[in-house]
Amino acid sequence: QVQLVESGGGLVQAGGSLRLSCVASGITFSLYDMSWYRQAAGKQREFVARVYPSSTTAYADSVKGRFTISGDNTKNTVYLQMNSLKPEDTAIYYCQAHYAIFSLAYWGQGTQVTVSS
Repeated sequence: QVQLVESGGGLVQAGGSLRLSCVASGITFSLYDMSWYRQAAGKQREFVARVYPSSTTAYADSVKGRFTISGDNTKNTVYLQMNSLKPEDTAIYYCQAHYAIFSLAYWGQGTQVTVSS
């Protein structure tokens, strides 16, 4: 059974930092693209960042230079370091594991991030 468990969300003031973690089980972690998405109230879920098995990363323009994604294959964990947070970063953040060859995708339950102004 595949499980993705996010943690690290919370309430922070604008300009502050948070680090989200997502622990994966039930998958061969090193084979998956690992991503973070977010969904603000009343809006569609949007892409935030991705790390590929090659360690190549990709970011949404809105978070470039502020967020850093990284993966630890020894811990089956992907992280999202979020710095210089803005109120518009407020959302539920979801972890996704994607196996490109078979188009398999799994989602975590989400963790709330709230940035106060």
